[in-house]
Amino acid sequence: MIDPLFWLGFSILLVAVSLAAVLVALLPAVQEIARAARSIEKLADTLNRELPPTLESIRLTGIEITELTDDVSEGVKSASQVVKNVDKSIDGAKTQAKKVQVSTRSLLTGVKAAWKTFNRSNNTNNNFPPSGHRSVDRLPPGQRMPLDFPAERSTSYPKENSQADKD
Repeated sequence: MIDPLFWLGFSILLVAVSLAAVLVALLPAVQEIARAARSIEKLADTLNRELPPTLESIRLTGIEITELTDDVSEGVKSASQVVKNVDKSIDGAKTQAKKVQVSTRSLLTGVKAAWKTFNRSNNTNNNFPPSGHRSVDRLPPGQRMPLDFPAERSTSYPKENSQADKD
C-alpha cells in the first residue's frame, strides 16, 4: 500500500515545486537588485566626474574667503589708524584753539588797557603838571570808605582764571 518510491517521488516533486515558487518570487527581487546596482554604478561615475571639480571649487572658495578676511582685517587696522590720527588732530586743534583763545584774550585786554590809557591821556592831558607827572587826588580821611574783600581772597593770592579776570 505505501510504496516508498511513491513517497520519494512525491517529495522530490514537492521540493521541485517549492524551488520553482522560490525562483519565481526571487526573479523580481534579483531584477530590482540589478537595477539598483546599475543606479549605484551611474551615481559613482557621476561622483567621479563631478566631485573633484566641486572639491577644487570649495578649496578655492576657502582660499578666497581667507584672503578677503585678511583684506578686511587690514582695512579695519587702517581705519583704526585713521581714527587715531583724526583723534590726535582734533586734540591738537583743541590745544591750538585754547592757545588762540588765551592769546586773543590777552590781546583784547591789552587793547582795552591801551584804549583806556589813550582816552584818559586825551581827556586829562591838561591836568598834568609841567613835570609830566600826574598829581594824586586824595580824599580827606572822613570821606574815605573802607575796602571790603571777600573772605577767601583776603588771605590768598588771586586765582589765575577767576571769573573777575575773565570779565
